[in-house]
Amino acid sequence: MAEGPNSAGGGENLLFLTDEQIRKGIEAMFFAYRGFTADPDRILASHGYGRAHHRALHFINRTHGTTVNNLLSVLGVTKQSLNRVLRTLIEDGLVESRVGRTDRRERNLYLTTEGASLERALSEAQRDRMRAAYRAAGPQAVAGFRQVLEAMMDDEIRAHYKTIKERRT
Repeated sequence: MAEGPNSAGGGENLLFLTDEQIRKGIEAMFFAYRGFTADPDRILASHGYGRAHHRALHFINRTHGTTVNNLLSVLGVTKQSLNRVLRTLIEDGLVESRVGRTDRRERNLYLTTEGASLERALSEAQRDRMRAAYRAAGPQAVAGFRQVLEAMMDDEIRAHYKTIKERRT
C-alpha cells in the first residue's frame, strides 16, 4: 500500500487522494517541467535547435550506436519528424550515422565530439537542477518521486526506460 508523508508510517493513505490534490500534482509537474527545460531551451536556442534535437542528442548519448529505428521507438515520433532532426544534427557535425556492422541496411548513430559537448552542456544544466531539488527533498522523496514517474509510464515506455537504465548501471 502506498503511503505519503502523513500516514501511519508518516502520511495520509495515497489511495484516497482527492481530485484537487491530483490537480495540484499535475500543476506542479507542468511548472517543474517548465523549470527543468528552461536552461536547456536557452542553450538550444543559441544553436537554433529545439527540444526534439535535445531528446535525440540525449538518447543517442545514452545508447551509443543506437539504430534509427530504435530511436524512433524510444522517442515515439514519426520517421519524417526524426529524419528532419537527424539531418540537421548530422549536417551540423553533431551526430554521425554509420552503416550497421551486422545489418548494412541499419544506420547506427553516434555523437561526434561537438555533439557530446553540446549534450553534456544540456544535461549538466538539468542535472544541476535535479541535484538541487533532490537535496532539498531528501532521499525518501527522491525514491518516491522515481516510483511515481515509473508508475506513470506506459508498459512499452517503461521497457525502454529499464533497458537504458540497465545498460548504465
